[in-house]
Amino acid sequence: MSTYLISDEERFIQETAQRFASEKLRPGYQVRDDSKVIDRDLLKGMGELGLLTPNISEEYGGIAASSVICGLIAEQIAYGDFNMSYLNMTNALIAQVIERNASENMKQEILPQMASGDIIVALGLTEPRGGSDAANLTVSAKKDGSDYIISGEKASISYSEQAEYILMFARTGEPEAKAHGVTCFLVPLDLPGVSRTSYEDIGTRPVGRGSVFFDNVRIPESCRLGEENTGFTKIMVGFDLSRILIALQCIGAAQASIDETWQYTLERKAFGLQLVKYQGVNFQLAEFESQNESYRTLAYHALKLRDEGVEHTKEAAMVKWMAPKYCTDIIHGCLLLHGHFGYSKDFPHQQRMRDVMGLQIGDGTANIMKMIIARETIGSVSVQYK
Repeated sequence: MSTYLISDEERFIQETAQRFASEKLRPGYQVRDDSKVIDRDLLKGMGELGLLTPNISEEYGGIAASSVICGLIAEQIAYGDFNMSYLNMTNALIAQVIERNASENMKQEILPQMASGDIIVALGLTEPRGGSDAANLTVSAKKDGSDYIISGEKASISYSEQAEYILMFARTGEPEAKAHGVTCFLVPLDLPGVSRTSYEDIGTRPVGRGSVFFDNVRIPESCRLGEENTGFTKIMVGFDLSRILIALQCIGAAQASIDETWQYTLERKAFGLQLVKYQGVNFQLAEFESQNESYRTLAYHALKLRDEGVEHTKEAAMVKWMAPKYCTDIIHGCLLLHGHFGYSKDFPHQQRMRDVMGLQIGDGTANIMKMIIARETIGSVSVQYK
């Protein structure tokens, strides 16, 4: 659990999320892996507690919460169920984009339903031919009177077969315009011409990842957020937040495995001693605690910078590449410390490892994050020595 110095209000919200995760989510984490769907009753339970879109205004169902609060919630929910915490990450990003850029009618219709857990909104950015090159979009939205006609495929979409809407980005300008020719739309996924598939992934199976196809799908102009050809920047400004929340998802899951392994090694004996008495065991767990706390501290530092309006892109990229990679390693280490029992599905370490591993790819690979860190560092160094 987080040891970050927080206010009484933040601690209350953290404890609310912790209780829900412990009582409602953690007991069924492994069972829901086989269901391959988000539990809508649990989702609505999170909504009733205000855990889904805390960072939007009260008039739309939020509490105008800080980024730190979003992080505290994501970490605690991931401690109980990594897959349910996906909603904390994607909702924080998507709801903020909608609140800042949508029409008042769209905000009034969509945001309260996201806050209550009545709908899931997917993020539609990635396409088959490019994930990291996010501005190189080929899905098109062509103007036809007061409507748009959308054609193409969005790939690697979370909740691909479960979401009611998709916040998607399509090319309205010329291909050579790159990011300057992209427009943002909120599209209902029950329209004629929309079809969906799911992938057979090794992890995050309840989230469900797949493709969404648009075969000349007609949408009204009212589905557009903001002006034409200005959509790409709307989502990019939110990625710093989602990357930090991803890190905290991984940190929460790793902490659950660490805590369970401390308990297991206290109870398990070998050669007449508790396993935890052996340095080969307790030193490993001490390292895991140290590593996880270091990532946690950087994550909340980055969120605090965000709340204070200070540049934090480099810090977000740092924690985004480190936490998914090394939290996967931590969980793997915990699995091994359980011996032959750890290799079975009786314990949740194998599932956490599969779930966390995927976020070494999602929202930018480690190499992309390192490119961002280098770019931000070189920029600041060049300014400093001019």
